[in-house]
Amino acid sequence: MTAAHSDSSTSHPSAPEALWRPDPAGFPTARLTRFQSWAAQHHGAPQPDPDDPVASYAALHSWSTAHLATFWSAFADWCDVRFSTPYETVLADATMPGAQWFPGATLNYAEHALRHAEDPARADEPALLHVDETHEPVPLSWRELRAQVASLAHELRRLGVRPGDRVSGYLPNIPQAAVALLATAAVGGVWTSCAPDFGARSVLDRFQQVEPTVLFTVDGYRYGGKEHDRRETVAELRAELPTLRAVVHVPLLETPAPEGALEWAELTSLDVEPEFEQVPFEHPLWVLYSSGTTGLPKAIVQSQGGILLEHLKQLTLHNDMGAGDRFFWFTSTGWMMWNLLVSGLLTGATVVTYDGSPGYPDTAAQWRVVERTGTTIYGTSAAYVMACRKADAHPGRDLDLSKVKCVATTGSPLPPDGFRWIHDEVSPDMWIASVSGGTDVCSCFAGAVPTLPVYTGELQAPSLAVDLAAWDPHGTPLLDEVGELVVTRPMPSMPVRFWNDPDGSRYHDSYFDVYPGIWRHGDWITLTSRNTVVIHGRSDSTLNRQGVRMGSADIYEAVERLPEIRESLVLGVEQPDGGYWMPLFVHLADGAVLDEVLRDSIKQTLRKNLSPRHVPDEIIEIPAVPHTLTGKRLEVPVKRLLQGTAMEKAVNPGSVDNAELLDFYAQLARDRT
Repeated sequence: MTAAHSDSSTSHPSAPEALWRPDPAGFPTARLTRFQSWAAQHHGAPQPDPDDPVASYAALHSWSTAHLATFWSAFADWCDVRFSTPYETVLADATMPGAQWFPGATLNYAEHALRHAEDPARADEPALLHVDETHEPVPLSWRELRAQVASLAHELRRLGVRPGDRVSGYLPNIPQAAVALLATAAVGGVWTSCAPDFGARSVLDRFQQVEPTVLFTVDGYRYGGKEHDRRETVAELRAELPTLRAVVHVPLLETPAPEGALEWAELTSLDVEPEFEQVPFEHPLWVLYSSGTTGLPKAIVQSQGGILLEHLKQLTLHNDMGAGDRFFWFTSTGWMMWNLLVSGLLTGATVVTYDGSPGYPDTAAQWRVVERTGTTIYGTSAAYVMACRKADAHPGRDLDLSKVKCVATTGSPLPPDGFRWIHDEVSPDMWIASVSGGTDVCSCFAGAVPTLPVYTGELQAPSLAVDLAAWDPHGTPLLDEVGELVVTRPMPSMPVRFWNDPDGSRYHDSYFDVYPGIWRHGDWITLTSRNTVVIHGRSDSTLNRQGVRMGSADIYEAVERLPEIRESLVLGVEQPDGGYWMPLFVHLADGAVLDEVLRDSIKQTLRKNLSPRHVPDEIIEIPAVPHTLTGKRLEVPVKRLLQGTAMEKAVNPGSVDNAELLDFYAQLARDRT
């Protein structure tokens, strides 16, 4: 965008050059601008300023956080949210935890997800577009989706599922999973899911907490060109979930239903009209789970109304998504991004579901899915972008990606080299949206804004109605300095509670133990004076050298530029004698050797690009980096192992992608004592 920054450009002459600027011609038509103009006319919001989009968004954001109730009332009105009974007030109590949103209101999430099927002109357009490792898209129209949800909801009621009952899915990212979620929501049930690459113990650690009445399962899945039979795991789940009234068999590998299981096709073929249970705004929609690396996963309950509004805001205003868009995010049903992906239906977009390996038959697989499906908004992990860079992939050269308007990343901070790779190898005209949020709110704290420039290594801005701040340990706000990510006013999608937490103590201790009444998320961030955001990694695995706090993400970004390093893990380990040990563990690329030359190269890279404080005390080769089941590096549990904590207390092995990797660190701790 050629419009000047005004305040930011004059008061901060050292501001970096933007990597990308949106076309000024798109400013008036962006949904964000249209909402701002409407809210200015009807609700007192500041008018949008096409000559200064940066100041325009900053003013809208300030208004949205200062006038939370007005913002959310205006947004619900603008999106035509269907309240079957009206709300008494917007925010009856702003106390965290326990904020009370839209008391008196009733609605249904699934009704909103399917309302685009009511348009005769759109009924036969694809609502879902499914792709497997053959990369051949298979559509499910709005009409078909509505019919399947109506039939399955009818059958769930017949099976005795009532509002508040839990319905679980052991399913990959296939259309049946989205149908089951929507049918559950339609009857007022509470959805919860795990991906079929989770082992039985990991699934039971989650599902046993919520005691589901129905279980949807596959017989197996295909990944990396191979079939993975899960029938034994399903049998174990059935045996260990005594509250189940019914099991529904989805024959992905075309095996017959096990004894006593119901057939998916039979439950979704009735010709009935959909019925949507009208539930209170705060009625549970689904249960998501934390990674559970150090104990039972937290069972996070989010509400029908809170998710509906938060996802409409995120997707419509921040991702500029609507009818005509095709929305693909590479995810599994065990990650909150799957829930957000399904919510693409709320906007009228076509949702692309992909079931398969991100790297099969080669690293560029996801980009081929983007091409074949005509994806316009594509989301993936920062790790995948960096893997493409390492593999020297050239998707912009080799594929037709002309329909893509946004590439978004999350899961971990996107390093500056990742920004540059997308710019250079996908398109220099690409809107790059690095976003940051969490399972805990199933949304974003900061990230995409369609009218703002993109700076290398930075998130564009805090999200609307998110009162984001960086605080020091005393609760003092910081600008242009690293601090704790806090949210000082409530969001509608914050958990209404944790399941199996009757007195709320676990919920309180997870977010509100450091700053009473203030959400502390557990990330280090910098809020810049240009209103951009930098994420530095988890604060609960903070590196602290000579009193200076550092984020692990900064070290990963520097070290993993080296072609010899496939992946790394850095930890700051407080010692019993008061000392501090900072080892760097490196997983080497094929053919690389950790000799003195490579050690010196790593040290010089960190010293030059970061600071002498970032140079580790030791560099240690490892066979691989352990991750959670959703792909995040296992920093805190490994740190606890290195401090001598027993394995059974330091980590839940069922939450780890390869638990055998942990033995190395336990042995290292023993060797060091």
